[in-house]
Amino acid sequence: MNTGVGQGEVELDCEGLLCPLPVLRARKRLLAMAPGQVLALRASDAMAAVDLPHFCAGAGHEFLGAESVGAVTVYRIRRGADQQNAGE
Repeated sequence: MNTGVGQGEVELDCEGLLCPLPVLRARKRLLAMAPGQVLALRASDAMAAVDLPHFCAGAGHEFLGAESVGAVTVYRIRRGADQQNAGE
């Protein structure tokens, strides 16, 4: 089964969670990751397509894009070096 998660990526399963939970869980996971690591977040909530890029722009992370894998979408985020705004 193809999960859409690449080798070396940190996976976060947010399937079935509604806004704002995917963003909140992404924020928490990214804080525990090293700068430059990639988070592959699996979400079924369509609002994640709006919320995650907006969160990344405000928190200093790089939104790498999204890929549909069956009924879910895998969003890739590269953890930024500056975590100063991560909690805002």
